[in-house]
Amino acid sequence: MTLLEQQIRGETPQGRNISPRPSPFLLIKHGSSKPPIFIAHGLCGTVQVAELAKHIYTSNPVYGIQGKGIDGLEEPFDRVEDMARFYLEAIEKLDAEGPYILVGYSFGGLVALEMAQCLLDAGKHVALLVLIDAYPHPRYLPWWQRQRLVLTRARGHFNRMRELPLRSAWAYFSRGLERRLHISRTLEESLGSPLNLPFAAAALQRVKQNAFVAYANYEPRFYRGKLNFVTAEKKSFFPEDPASVWSALASELEVEVIPGHHLNIVTTEFKPLASALTRSIQRVTATQ
Repeated sequence: MTLLEQQIRGETPQGRNISPRPSPFLLIKHGSSKPPIFIAHGLCGTVQVAELAKHIYTSNPVYGIQGKGIDGLEEPFDRVEDMARFYLEAIEKLDAEGPYILVGYSFGGLVALEMAQCLLDAGKHVALLVLIDAYPHPRYLPWWQRQRLVLTRARGHFNRMRELPLRSAWAYFSRGLERRLHISRTLEESLGSPLNLPFAAAALQRVKQNAFVAYANYEPRFYRGKLNFVTAEKKSFFPEDPASVWSALASELEVEVIPGHHLNIVTTEFKPLASALTRSIQRVTATQ
C-alpha cells in the first residue's frame, strides 16, 4: 500500500489511525501511478462502481467518494457546493498540487463538476473531468427541453410497460407514480421521519433525502475547461442530445455514446463505460 493510500485511509505508515473523522474516500482499485482517480457518489451516497473501477485498465488508483452521513454519525449535506468543498478539503491534504481526475455518474456528475469548478477557481489543474449521463434538474433546462424530456420519459415508461405482463405493468405504473409523489415531497420538505427504520437504513435514507434537495437546487455555472461527457445509447429518461444541455455550459465539450441505458452502464453492462474511461485517462496521463 502506498503512502497516498495509507493517508486516504487515515493511517500512518505504521498503520496507526490519525484521523478522528472517517475518510470520504474508499479505495476500490489499487494503482501506483498519479494522479489518482476520484469517482463521486450518486444520490444514495454509497460507492457502487467497484466492478467498473476494476475494468479501468490504467495504473492509476481509483477511489470512490462516499457521502457524508452514511455512517449515521454526521448530518449529510443538502447542497452540492458543500459536498464539493468537503471532499476537496480531504483531497487537499493528500495532493495539494494535482493534477486531478474527477468522474461522476448521474447526480455524482454534478458533484464532480462543482469540485472541478472549485479547483479551477483556486488555480489548480483539472486533467480530466468526466460526466456520465449527468444532467441538471429539469427546472434549469429551457422550457422546450423540459417538454421534450417529459415526452421522452413518458415514451420510455410506456415501452417498458409494454414488455411486462398486465399485473406487472400495473405494479410498475403504481411504483412510478408513488416514486414521483415521493420525490416531489422531498423537494419541498423532508421525506418523512426515518426514525422508525433500522439505524443504517435510516442514515442512508437521510443521505438520499438531502441529496434530492441538493440536486433540485443546484444550477451549474459555466465551466472554463473541457467537459468529457459519456452517455448511454438508449434514451428513456434524459435528453437525447447532451450537447443541447452542456455545450453552452463548458468551454469545450466532447461526447461519447456507449451501448446500454442509464441504469445498467455502471452495473451489469459496465465494460463499454470502463473502456471509454480507460481511453480518456490514458490520453491525459500520457501528456502529464
